[in-house]
Amino acid sequence: MANKNPRKTVAAPGEGSRLSDVAYARILETLFERRIPAGAFVSQSDLVELTGVPVGPLRDALRVLEGEGVVTIHPRTGIQFVKPGMELTRSTYQFRGIIESAAVATFADTASDADIAELESRHLKVIAQIETEGFAPAFVAELEALENLLHGSIVASLDNVLIDSSYRRVRNYLRLLRLDRRMTGPLVLRSLREHAAILDACRRRNPAEAVAALQAHFSAALQRSLGLY
Repeated sequence: MANKNPRKTVAAPGEGSRLSDVAYARILETLFERRIPAGAFVSQSDLVELTGVPVGPLRDALRVLEGEGVVTIHPRTGIQFVKPGMELTRSTYQFRGIIESAAVATFADTASDADIAELESRHLKVIAQIETEGFAPAFVAELEALENLLHGSIVASLDNVLIDSSYRRVRNYLRLLRLDRRMTGPLVLRSLREHAAILDACRRRNPAEAVAALQAHFSAALQRSLGLY
């Protein structure tokens, strides 16, 4: 198991609902920060120490995470975290394709000119910088921001609370899949240009082309992800 980095214990009686939300976020944080390796088998006491959250709220959070497929709870033995593989990767991108294909058509019709222009400008700026300077770790934060902003804006255009809730689970899976992602200049540029093609179609208010560009992006991204296994 990864090295522990215990947090200060949270103790607030009567705030079980809030503490379960804290536990949920902290469990995922330990996973995404690699303090718990994907696929690890840990005890409940390990998680209490890692998260600093009492047992009761922790159990509530684990039940939610089990329902979302992130962990499997083995009674009296421990908790096993999901390990990304080919099947999870395919399922994640299939689900994204179903949701975002419908959403991007709406986004192309309804997003403001200013929002599309801002997204397109930021993408083109990073593309030009990488083409000129080469890829460097300094770009990682902006790349993550652009990924979340573009796809988040597309899904948000549906204005559907049920879809937003379901998509949270997908975002967690995506972060898991990206833990072992290779980031090189050519791969990053390819992804950014795929984003730019989606935005170009949206700027021209062409939903059909936006859907086609999104599906091409997901197909390419799936192949890049499957190349890890």
